[in-house]
Amino acid sequence: MPLKVVVIGGVAAGPKVAAKIMRLNPEAEVTVLEKGRFLSYAGCGLPYYVSGAVQEPKDLMSTPIGVVRDVAFFQKVKNVKVLNETEALEIDRAQKRVRARRHGEAADFWLAFDKLVLATGASPVRLPFPNAHLENIFTLHGVQDAEGIKALVSQAQAREVVVIGGGLIGVETAEALVQCGCRVTLVETLPQVLRVLDWEMARLVERHLESHGVRVLTRTQVTAFEGTGRVSGVLTSQGRLPADLVILGIGVRPQVDLARAAGLQIGSTGALQVNDRMQTSDPDIYAAGDCVESRDLVTGQPCFVPLGSTANKQGRVAAINICGGDDRFPGVLGSTVCKVFDFCVARTGLTEWAARQSGFQAVTVIVPDADRAHYMPGAKPIMLKLVVDASSRKLLGAQAVGPGQGDKRMDVAAMAITAGMTVDQLSKVDLCYAPPYSPALDNIITAANVARNKLDGQVVGITPMEVKQRLDAKEDFVFLDVRSPAEHQQERLPGSILIPLGALRTRLSELPKDREIITFCKISLRGYEAAKILQGAGYERVRVMDGGAATWPFEKLTS
Repeated sequence: MPLKVVVIGGVAAGPKVAAKIMRLNPEAEVTVLEKGRFLSYAGCGLPYYVSGAVQEPKDLMSTPIGVVRDVAFFQKVKNVKVLNETEALEIDRAQKRVRARRHGEAADFWLAFDKLVLATGASPVRLPFPNAHLENIFTLHGVQDAEGIKALVSQAQAREVVVIGGGLIGVETAEALVQCGCRVTLVETLPQVLRVLDWEMARLVERHLESHGVRVLTRTQVTAFEGTGRVSGVLTSQGRLPADLVILGIGVRPQVDLARAAGLQIGSTGALQVNDRMQTSDPDIYAAGDCVESRDLVTGQPCFVPLGSTANKQGRVAAINICGGDDRFPGVLGSTVCKVFDFCVARTGLTEWAARQSGFQAVTVIVPDADRAHYMPGAKPIMLKLVVDASSRKLLGAQAVGPGQGDKRMDVAAMAITAGMTVDQLSKVDLCYAPPYSPALDNIITAANVARNKLDGQVVGITPMEVKQRLDAKEDFVFLDVRSPAEHQQERLPGSILIPLGALRTRLSELPKDREIITFCKISLRGYEAAKILQGAGYERVRVMDGGAATWPFEKLTS
């Protein structure tokens, strides 16, 4: 008898499972149930369809050669039976069958299975506020949402837009709508956008959003929607915001109602609990994608990180095991990248905050530099942050913000964390070098060396946020700028004094030895050199501000 597999969910993990099973076992009978109309679409591409970067919605559902992945495609090419607009209603584990119903039909039907796969995904969180169901309040969770938003924008019916939620979807959607000519306000409850980053890195993104016309309101609560028939305003703790269109980007929840009703184990994150073979608590039922929880590779703890890349990898593992193989999904690092206008924003592993919450003694460095040889046309800055465990010297996490190529540095960091590498090992990795592609010492190698210097006591650092707090508290220290007079004239940091690095040795008498001195320059390379000069001259209380003026997340003074 052929292996009978029923897959519930036809967007990311589900189609991956089905296709891989048919490659491994061409005699299998695989049926996919999808309650929506569209199949196997790239949900992460929806903001780019809204902005016009992707011209047609079918492009998000096509193979690399342009063939649309519809019901006929799966039947003819994959030999997979797909029932779209069909909802799974019940799992009968004892009889190994699923009850389902086609949209618009009154009668249910049952499908028998030998193995069942749950790829039910996640659903967007909605706000339970007055008038939450007014017209023109959207999530951006599917092709139909994107088409509705695009129609309003193209008809010039959405000049004032409020995006609620400063996560990945919220930030990407804000960019898309600005590019469509909308006036966008981004509202976030937390003290920062993009909680996948630490505060000072997220602040750089906020300022970049603001420079492109996005009004960013953090620490702001939404309380209600206004309008008759369609939305006209959003009431917040900061006042009323006019709105022709509202986008809810406040996160997603795993869709586990079907699994819970069937008695399957739900994990501590609220998502389905699976083992590393992607089996649920029922060994004949597998699960993959945004409905399942993963394991954090650094902490070993359960986590919920819904990503299309993870869904596809998990789907492949599930399929191999269903067909008698032995494959394992080890976990995730939460590796994430997004485009914010011309900024690359990326992270992997633990943030500084998460590392400290997990009990690590975290040491951090912030290192800005050009993404290739500085003399090459097209060289662009990136700000890297590394999070390192002081006791083991292992890399725990990394973040990148800026117009330079941060993604490849985060990929290197992800490999280093997965391999359990120390910053000492990372600093000697044999990465490719040519001036059009990187500096002689790649950005991540330089950052690893700075971390080594900190761990070895060669430099004592202080974050820009700590400096700002000490300035605000009017603490007694010298904030020493060692840039050139021209750089200082162009922009300077509050409370700083200027002694250019080249003049420092001859002007040491101007600096008191009984006060702490915090040095900086544009990226704090010269700040580090200044600190070594001061230490060599007998100054004992010297620190270097991480990242220099380039990563100062607060207001600067200009002439």
